[in-house]
Amino acid sequence: MTQNPSHDQALQAAIARLLRPLVRLLLRYSVPFGAFAEIAKRAYVEAAMEDFALPDRKPTASRASVLTGLTRKEVQRLLDESRSRAGAADATDPRYNRAARVMTAWMRDPEFHDENGRPRALEATGDVGFAGLVRRYSGDMPSRAVLDELLRVGAVRERADGLLVPSARAYVPKAGQAEKFAILGADVASLIDTIDHNLQHGADDPRFQRKVLYHSIDVEDLPAFRKLSALQAQALLEKLDAWLAQRDAAPSARADAPRARVGLGIYHIEERRDDASAPRRPRS
Repeated sequence: MTQNPSHDQALQAAIARLLRPLVRLLLRYSVPFGAFAEIAKRAYVEAAMEDFALPDRKPTASRASVLTGLTRKEVQRLLDESRSRAGAADATDPRYNRAARVMTAWMRDPEFHDENGRPRALEATGDVGFAGLVRRYSGDMPSRAVLDELLRVGAVRERADGLLVPSARAYVPKAGQAEKFAILGADVASLIDTIDHNLQHGADDPRFQRKVLYHSIDVEDLPAFRKLSALQAQALLEKLDAWLAQRDAAPSARADAPRARVGLGIYHIEERRDDASAPRRPRS
């Protein structure tokens, strides 16, 4: 805990609010409290071992036990299980990254656009087809493997004439439930990491963390805002993507320059008010 009663109360209130939508999701998918508690224990142990190790000291189960409040036997059990557990789908793994990279490139590379500047339908093979797109933006990953993944999750579809067209402007799985869960874990974790960083270092090394939010918008205005925000957010993300793509794994003037995972996330906020008696402004 933070060793400050008012801070403790504020932190606990924030955690309760953070957990509410997560618990709602868990109940929808029939995940009982016992399963959640087991996951939370494992997360406590992994954080204690990996994020709170003492300098020049090998992390131990005994220290993790002290930090987490779990028994040493319980800590050791969780460590053993973590070592034997096969990795689940992860939105930071190479398959996800390469599929996302291919979709983003399809949206922004003019060589793969039509005369109106829109992503054009592609043949599966050829230098100016899907195979060429994958070769240019996904390294040595076989184009068939990337295509199978994008078809499987509904990000790409094959027309009756055999040409391939994107179903969305980004790798946002429509059919792959496991991939959607992986994105949930990766994106929410990144947001919490940013908030944690700003709590510790916001005064001298802040990371961008902003939102625009109003509490009494007429529901008839929501479709217009969804369209406006989606268009402007997508345009910004594609601009930033182009900047980052030029620098991703590119040779650096500094020998052995350290690399970092970096990006910017944008999400839509919408919550309907139950107050049906709230006054509605007249429509012009």
